[in-house]
Amino acid sequence: MSNRMKIVLLDTLTFGDTSLEAFNALGDVTSYPTTSSDETLERVCEADVIVTNKVVINDAMMEGSPKLKLICVAATGMNNIDHEAAQCRGIAVKNVAGYSTDAVVQHTFSILFYLMGHSRYYDEYVKSGAWQKEAVFTHIGPSFSELRGKTWGIIGLGEIGRGVATVARAFGVNVVYYSTSGKNENSNFEKTTLSRLIEKSDIISIHAPLNRSTENLISHSELLQMKDGAVLLNLGRGGIVDEDALSVIIDVKPIFVGLDVLVKEPMKSPHPLLVVKHPERLYITPHIAWTSREARERLIAATVENIRLLA
Repeated sequence: MSNRMKIVLLDTLTFGDTSLEAFNALGDVTSYPTTSSDETLERVCEADVIVTNKVVINDAMMEGSPKLKLICVAATGMNNIDHEAAQCRGIAVKNVAGYSTDAVVQHTFSILFYLMGHSRYYDEYVKSGAWQKEAVFTHIGPSFSELRGKTWGIIGLGEIGRGVATVARAFGVNVVYYSTSGKNENSNFEKTTLSRLIEKSDIISIHAPLNRSTENLISHSELLQMKDGAVLLNLGRGGIVDEDALSVIIDVKPIFVGLDVLVKEPMKSPHPLLVVKHPERLYITPHIAWTSREARERLIAATVENIRLLA
């Protein structure tokens, strides 16, 4: 019988092609690409350490795992863990913070430029062969603007929000922010109310957690309040933008919206955002902002270190 620590990885598919070899030096590792709620207890009952990204670990699962010492959340958000139960049972819960900041900041601008520059239109225009028929060297279709001089409103000025603000300033943008908790103070940027931010911003990006104060924070009235031609980006959490409201407003008001997060992921069909009449105003990516190769490598390295500290 091995006395080595038993480590169970529950949803390795979320790590893509990142090497998980480092876990093997810490104990006996069992890994599963995905784990359903019905499968979880059976898989963790002998574990000393659980590694989960999104798989829920509740009190019943902890009760059924008498050797469990540590739950490693391979992510920043930890709302899939019953923290009160873990504390009562003396089980440590560790997450990883800050590993994806650069990736999310970068993807924020990737989505913005795709929408602002009408990249889909111009890419399809050239590949269709239409450019070959032009009388002059250029084709001026949907017009785009420069960032310089625009106002960028940031909802949630945490580490990622500050990173976006810093890069935005390099483009000559005026940055304002709204603190969803009401506690965030940053003298480097102008703090404002949500209503004023929406009214005055040419670009709005969301980098906030989902909680009672942010659920459906951007709904019918806020979307209608936006400037015509403004861009809204959600890289926080699904549920902060009201998807039903958005599916209606985006067809009656010329706004552009980029989403990397949705209420249910993966999105289910039928979905109101898949049948909008103006799909050119909407760009959705499948929750990939955090997934740069470097970010995933940092995530695994930090998770391994959390386990090493236990040993």
